[in-house]
Amino acid sequence: MADDRDIPMQVEVLVFEGCPHAGAAIALVREVAARLAPGTTVDRVEIDTPEKAATLGFLGSPSVRVNGLDIERRSASQGALCCRTYSGEGVPPEWMVEAAILRALQPRRILFLCVANSARSQMAEGIARSLAPAQVRIWSAGSRPRHVRPEAIAVLREIGIDISGHRSKSVSEIPPDGIDTVITLCAEEECPIFAGKARRLHWGLPDPGAIQGSEEDRLSAFRRTRDELRRRIADLFARGEHAGEPS
Repeated sequence: MADDRDIPMQVEVLVFEGCPHAGAAIALVREVAARLAPGTTVDRVEIDTPEKAATLGFLGSPSVRVNGLDIERRSASQGALCCRTYSGEGVPPEWMVEAAILRALQPRRILFLCVANSARSQMAEGIARSLAPAQVRIWSAGSRPRHVRPEAIAVLREIGIDISGHRSKSVSEIPPDGIDTVITLCAEEECPIFAGKARRLHWGLPDPGAIQGSEEDRLSAFRRTRDELRRRIADLFARGEHAGEPS
C-alpha cells in the first residue's frame, strides 16, 4: 500500500458556537481520519460572523471539507449561521466521511467482501468497475463463496451493468499484497477476514438474498441494495462538485 503520508490532506469541520451536533461531528471525522489516514489533522473552523460565513461559503453547522471540497460536494452558499442536516440527521453518516477521505487518498486496488460473494459484493464490484477511473482495479470475494445470485445480475442489468460473467471467489484467491482498500459489506453475519495490509471500511448492508417471498419482493430488496451501493460508490469516485452522481 502506498504511503498515505505522501498524499496531501486537509480536513476541516466548520461549525458555529452552540451547534448541538458540532462535537459529535468532529469526533466522527477525527476517528475516520485516524483510521484511514493516520497522522491527518482535523481542524475545527469556528464560523462566528455572517461575514466569515459568506467568505467561506458556509453551508451550515457542521460542514465537513476535505481538501477544500464539501463532503456532499455542494456548491458554496452565500453564508448563513444556520444548522445543517444530512438526510434529516445532524451528523453526516460515517460512510460519507469515509468516502470523502478515501477519495482524497486515491485508492488504486479495492476489494469488496461479504460472506457468500453472491449478492452485495458482486453488485459492488460491478458498480465500482463502471464508475472507477481506468487505473483503479476492483475485486470482490467471500469467506464461503457460493454462486452469483440471478437477482443481482438482473438488477444491475437494469442500469446497464453486466455481471453475468462473474463468478463467486474465495478471499484466499485474492493476493494480499495487491489490495490497498478493503470494504466489508456484511450486516448480520461475521465478515470475512482479509490478511493483507490495507485500509479497512465497513459498510454494513442487509443481505438482500435473505428476503423471502415473490420474485418481485426479492428483486425489490436487491434494487434497494444496488441503489445504496451506487450512491456510496459514486461518492467514492466523484471528482469535483456534483461529480459522479448516478443518473
